[in-house]
Amino acid sequence: MRQVRGSLPVYLQLAETLVRDIAAGRLIEGEKLRPERDMALTMGTSIGTLRKALAELQNRGLLERVQGSGNYIKAASDPQSLYAMFRLELIEGGGLPTAEVLDVERLSKPEGIAGFGPSPEGHRIRRLRRLSGRIAALEEIWLDGSFADTITTGDLSESLYLFYRTRLGLFIEKAEDRIDLGHVPNWKPSAFEPEVGAPICHIFRKSWAADGTVAEVSHTWYDTRVARYVSRIR
Repeated sequence: MRQVRGSLPVYLQLAETLVRDIAAGRLIEGEKLRPERDMALTMGTSIGTLRKALAELQNRGLLERVQGSGNYIKAASDPQSLYAMFRLELIEGGGLPTAEVLDVERLSKPEGIAGFGPSPEGHRIRRLRRLSGRIAALEEIWLDGSFADTITTGDLSESLYLFYRTRLGLFIEKAEDRIDLGHVPNWKPSAFEPEVGAPICHIFRKSWAADGTVAEVSHTWYDTRVARYVSRIR
């Protein structure tokens, strides 16, 4: 597993992969993980980096490390994840989300979403989303223009909400998703296989800041051959 610009540190990528496997039930309470050397080889990393990822899971209360015996999963009903609000998983469950930014522009808000936030302009962020390397979805995010004068592709990290918190001081407190049937947008890159205009599952999300204002709206179009939408009720 290699690190690219704007991505999470490799040990966090490994930790988040395991967290999402726990949330999806692919790793269950009390399950013993494979020997660290085998895990490191399978996950394409060094033993040192893997151990740092396992220490991260232990700190989150999701792993018990027994000296001389091995590493055991401690399942949680709501495992802490940087991608807690990202609801897409691979068909088989889990999958590490990554994002390729296609473009970022500051524009007047289009008709239909112009009523959110105090600014008449927004930052439009278009991204191609992958789950464990498999192309799964397209995103078009509109962040209200009042939170930053400019945002560039180089500013953004894999986790957009983490970028909001650490760089803009914006904490997304809640979100509402509406799922319907949409159509593949005409700006889609060639790597996204469904054809322009083809029917596709679509998620429209509103996201609220801590002060109760809508800070962001977004569209997600996802390929049901690769991913599914999952919302767990606890």
